[in-house]
Amino acid sequence: MIVTLIVVCEVGFWVLLALGLSLRYLARLPRLGAGVLLLEPLLEVVLLVVTAVDLKNGAEPDWKHGLAALYIGFTVAYGHYTIKWVDGHFAHRFAGGPPPVKAPRYGSARARHEAKLWLRTLLAAAVAAVLLQFAIWYVDDPGRTTPLTDWQTAAGRAVAIHGLIALSYTIWQKKPPKGEEGAERRPPVRVDR
Repeated sequence: MIVTLIVVCEVGFWVLLALGLSLRYLARLPRLGAGVLLLEPLLEVVLLVVTAVDLKNGAEPDWKHGLAALYIGFTVAYGHYTIKWVDGHFAHRFAGGPPPVKAPRYGSARARHEAKLWLRTLLAAAVAAVLLQFAIWYVDDPGRTTPLTDWQTAAGRAVAIHGLIALSYTIWQKKPPKGEEGAERRPPVRVDR
């Protein structure tokens, strides 16, 4: 049941996002669209409550409960970022908004961008680890909570791996191709007709 609910929450996230942005830009109802977007966190609250009730009713703690905690952590850390990214693309495509700003591709700007993403992963893992720790305390049986502690370890590993990837962008900064090197710094050429 927990895995099904995780899938329902993920599908619900994208359905609410599409509905909210459609109301905001296509139907020109920005307040109603924002209201629909504010429903997004309720999905995670429902998942959290159902997971807690499942454990309270004596369910054996297993990988499904750990996955629910990681899903909630990921949504807390990356949910707003994802909504903002999709909002920018939707506004550009359907409402004549400016083109969305692309992530930097080269140098220290790219390294900073990757470091910020790593901080989001760190937040996701921290939220998941705290939720898992509460579940461990709630069950209060070290013999039954091994799958939950395994998920805490997995979250830590994900942070470490993403940290190494982000660090690699700092150590080995990618340089722009020779033709693009100064393109960002050069002022636009003015053509008089």
